[in-house]
Amino acid sequence: MSLPFTPVASVPVDVRRARVHEEGWQSWSPSGAYAPGDKPYRPTNDNWATVCYRPGHPVPEGVFQGEGLLALDPGDGSPVRLWAAPDPTRQVPSIRLEFREGGRAEVSANGPVEYAEYEGDIQAALASWAEGRGLPAPRPAPTVWCSWYEYFTEVTEDDIHENLRAMDVLDLPIDVVQIDDGYQKALGDWLTLSGRFRSRAGIADRIRAGGRRAGIWTAPFLVDPSSELTAEHPEWLVRDVQGAPLHAGRNWGHDLYVLDTTHPAAAAYLTEVFTTLRAEGYDYFKVDFLYAGALEGVRHGGEDGGEEGALAAYRAGVALIREAIGPDAYLLGCGAPILPSLGLFDAMRVSADTAPHRRPEAGDYSQPGQDAAEFTGVGRQWQHGRLWVNDPDCLMARPAVETRERWAAHVEATGGLMASSDRLLSLDEWGVETTRRLLTGVDR
Repeated sequence: MSLPFTPVASVPVDVRRARVHEEGWQSWSPSGAYAPGDKPYRPTNDNWATVCYRPGHPVPEGVFQGEGLLALDPGDGSPVRLWAAPDPTRQVPSIRLEFREGGRAEVSANGPVEYAEYEGDIQAALASWAEGRGLPAPRPAPTVWCSWYEYFTEVTEDDIHENLRAMDVLDLPIDVVQIDDGYQKALGDWLTLSGRFRSRAGIADRIRAGGRRAGIWTAPFLVDPSSELTAEHPEWLVRDVQGAPLHAGRNWGHDLYVLDTTHPAAAAYLTEVFTTLRAEGYDYFKVDFLYAGALEGVRHGGEDGGEEGALAAYRAGVALIREAIGPDAYLLGCGAPILPSLGLFDAMRVSADTAPHRRPEAGDYSQPGQDAAEFTGVGRQWQHGRLWVNDPDCLMARPAVETRERWAAHVEATGGLMASSDRLLSLDEWGVETTRRLLTGVDR
């Protein structure tokens, strides 16, 4: 529940040159710098407000708001001002800024914030703040092929085998072959295969036999209401204050529930899932839709722990996954609350999903689209190499992809995680050369 806002600063600005950076709540939340007269990106429906933004923290019209972090370049040559949560792994205040007549910016927050000034532009200031977190330098990312942006949930085991052969034929320097959403029967039933797959361990063996590493996708905190988990263990679900399963929005055409990893049996199950996958030969894990694990609700013990309890449960859940897969496995977060994730991941998706098209649905910059992914990917470039390896999302280089040259240039410019997501045999000469060049250019 959002707390009252109190004033924290009043700063003189040159409204012609001033810029303000909003840091969004999670991977898909729009983040970037705006001029005073710009209209910042906001959710265009209630479902996306839950799934892609910060539920319960709406923003008034004409106000800029950062979740735990906001930076202001006054535009008058004075230093960049930055306000941030003292410990965003436990509490993340919303920080608001409103430009007023007379050339002032009024800043307020609904929780404690720290203040700092930095020379340079906003990206330099944010980079300095990130360096001040004292996190170890992230490990270099492997190069990846991912099934998602060609096959989506209809991926089959035969699709994986076809692309494994194509990698060799095309001589592509791919370290990891990552199976995305579609291999599992249902969200929550991670160890039960869909009818399109025969053997998860068998695919891992085939990938590794070719000298590559096996990767796999999960959404570990989400549960499908029609899953076997829901039917057999309803006590493993986070609840709302009325006692019903907590609603984490809708996707895949159905409602989403949340696994309560503070319940000992649910935690043991999640450990079983990841130790099983690791034992089968998978050592690259993309964990997605992580926002669900940080939603406030009633967890094991019967109390609503509020924000601090939700964030503690989230971090404990991710720590449980890390323990199960081991310190050498590579862990990529996605759809994750950004600042509460400090210190937990090797790499992090830092934008909305890309797409074969440029414009996101309804103009909502949390939704899949190259424009949305570029805006927030550029806005969060300061995180790369300081908090984790940035994942700008996958390269798509096949002819059917709209503005594929521009998207490839963006992915290359980030210097972050490089992942191809095409049916490789569909690539034309430009697509093959571009894919090979971007994957080869990674500092491994």
